[in-house]
Amino acid sequence: MPDPYYRPSAPPPPPPQWPPQGTFHVQTPRPKSPWSTGLCDCYDDPQNCITTCFCPCVTFGQVAEIVDKGSCSCGANGALYALIMFATGGCACVYSCCYRSKLRAQYGLREEPCPDCLIHCCCCECCSLAQMYRELNRRGFDMSIGAYVRTINRCYCSCNCLLIDWEMR
Repeated sequence: MPDPYYRPSAPPPPPPQWPPQGTFHVQTPRPKSPWSTGLCDCYDDPQNCITTCFCPCVTFGQVAEIVDKGSCSCGANGALYALIMFATGGCACVYSCCYRSKLRAQYGLREEPCPDCLIHCCCCECCSLAQMYRELNRRGFDMSIGAYVRTINRCYCSCNCLLIDWEMR
């Protein structure tokens, strides 16, 4: 009696064609755009300038929340910045430098006037944080509410209850 579970092997697939048939799209890197404000244009937003000078952890928290797309809150980011700043004697510039690089990558900004680490660690940490804040503000983010905007979506769960959902801006 033949085995009912036995299947003869299928013929091998044909070898791939080289070069592959089809259309190729080559992505060229888009040109880097300049920052919307200069590094030392702190007085374009005097309120943020003062906040950043006396409590940079607030500005950093606001910027980091948006750069991270809301994965961590403004308060948590600001508290971590303050903890690093006090624990290391002011070396939070290395941490904020990473966020400047992330921001530049997200929006295709130039690394100017010098590399990010030099701006944060050697030039002026407060000027850099204020510039990042202004950039996001000019790109339409409401810095007072962060990455999320409260909206009510009419989503119903299985028990037919109305859910309130948070949406990314």
